[in-house]
Amino acid sequence: MARSLMAEVDIQSTDRRVKWWLLIVSLATLALSVAAALQENVFPKWRSTRATYAEILQRKATDSPGRAIADQFEIGPDQHVLPELERVDRCVTCHTGIDDARMADQQQPFRTHPGDFLAVHPPTDFGCTICHRGQGLATALPDAHGNVPFWPKPMIPSRYAYAGCGVCHTHLNVPNLVTLEEGRNVLERYDCLACHRIDGRGGTLRPGEAGGMEGPDLSHVGTSGFDATWYEAHFERFQQAGHRPEVGPGPWKTSFGPIAEEDRRMIESFLATRVGAAEFVEAKSLFHTLGCLGCHKIRGTGGEDGPDLTHLGEKNPRHMDFAHVAGEHTLANWLGQHLRWPGKVVPGSQMPVLGLSDEQIDKLTLYVLSLRVVDLPDRFRPKDHILVERFGQREFAADGATLYTTFCAACHGPEGEGRRYPDSTPFPSVANPDFLAAADDAFIAETIRSGRPGRRMPAWNENEGGLREQEIARIVGHLRDLGGVGEPEVETAEHRWVQADAKAGQRLFLAHCAGCHGAQGEGVDAPQLNNKALLAAAGDTYLVETISRGRRGTAMPGFGRPSPAYPVLPDSDIKSIVAFIRTWKEPSK
Repeated sequence: MARSLMAEVDIQSTDRRVKWWLLIVSLATLALSVAAALQENVFPKWRSTRATYAEILQRKATDSPGRAIADQFEIGPDQHVLPELERVDRCVTCHTGIDDARMADQQQPFRTHPGDFLAVHPPTDFGCTICHRGQGLATALPDAHGNVPFWPKPMIPSRYAYAGCGVCHTHLNVPNLVTLEEGRNVLERYDCLACHRIDGRGGTLRPGEAGGMEGPDLSHVGTSGFDATWYEAHFERFQQAGHRPEVGPGPWKTSFGPIAEEDRRMIESFLATRVGAAEFVEAKSLFHTLGCLGCHKIRGTGGEDGPDLTHLGEKNPRHMDFAHVAGEHTLANWLGQHLRWPGKVVPGSQMPVLGLSDEQIDKLTLYVLSLRVVDLPDRFRPKDHILVERFGQREFAADGATLYTTFCAACHGPEGEGRRYPDSTPFPSVANPDFLAAADDAFIAETIRSGRPGRRMPAWNENEGGLREQEIARIVGHLRDLGGVGEPEVETAEHRWVQADAKAGQRLFLAHCAGCHGAQGEGVDAPQLNNKALLAAAGDTYLVETISRGRRGTAMPGFGRPSPAYPVLPDSDIKSIVAFIRTWKEPSK
């Protein structure tokens, strides 16, 4: 009986403790719920941010209308509803001063949006996340910037903000950096900045009251276009000013004068790239300078050695391998480290170490982040986007120098000098004078058009690499300019005219050529001779001249020239080697 009473007392005591714990947990849950509700609805961070902005606005409101505006400012949330773009952006809840010029001296999130982008991209029409990415519906800082697990579109880092241009724009005819700088230098040499402002420079007063923004700002002239007769109109003003001695010194007398036709062309080429995003254009120009399209495709044009880059800027960083990447798990950080050490970030990568500077890596990262394809309503598609997508206009310039650097320089060198990367056969010097003296334009064009099957040289015809015939012709012309050698005269119209002893040629080939080209012409440390495309495109004259001349500056000697290291082969022996090479009608199995 005593044990029963004691057990009943223990049960009652346990019940009381459970009830007390249940009460405590319930009260704690209620408190947390109330705190969360207050934090979300009464004391959210965005509310205090807007209250701070209201205080700043009040301080800056020095006149009656200004005070009225400050008094009317609401502390509540703000947003842009954009049904056509299928988004709701609440970024302006915190970034309240983006369109208020008085906030240019403030820190984020109150600072005025830099540049004049809002004049042509009003947030009420475009919102913010279309350019900057992030999570438009969120009002808490980490959530809004997209720096949370599983959000696929984190905000583009501010240092790469111009990458947002790539959502809508595909800027046209961007030249390589050399051509871009030449145009800039010519424009400055003719003192165009005396009257015009370009990308924040120029248009300032000069001694004697010369200059001072007499002409329009040209920072967006590549988008708006300019009068094709601008030079004639300027020159007429210059002549009129010269006939009026009563007019004091001014830009029409001190800063303008006759401009050579070639210089005018370079000025116009540079102005065509002024689209209000100078940093983005320079990044794209660098991409066209380093030959990246030699291995990668963008929108169907480029090589196939590397992955297609068309959508790389859209890649979700959560789906990427950061096992060999130090620092933040962001797309920008992954790209930067991959550009510096490709094989370290992606083990087994075929991409060579390019020896890029920090500045170049930054610019390339910016450009690659811009590579995004978004399905936009027609009214949001700018002219350049439509011209590329529907009319086939090019994003790269059409001059031979830019075409060469865009597609060829990564392998053959910026001056056509040839290159060699670790663990690969050398890429030949395509601007070598001996090569150009032996190869006619048709052979070089066919080599570009058909490539070298089985080697790193892809076919660049329009159906494969995407180059058009006139573009291939311009590259050939640029190679002639680089080497300073015109097209050789063809002595015979016959493609194959050599008649010689192929068996003797085999012995000679094994003795003098196989060490570099391989016993079966497979290409050990030199170009592959047993290649279907090469044998189809190369005439006997080209092969004879190549063996006879050699390639100065390379390991290929000229067997028709006296040398202390190699014997001179008579013409009959050289022709026998060509006859042996011709026995490789198909690539070796």
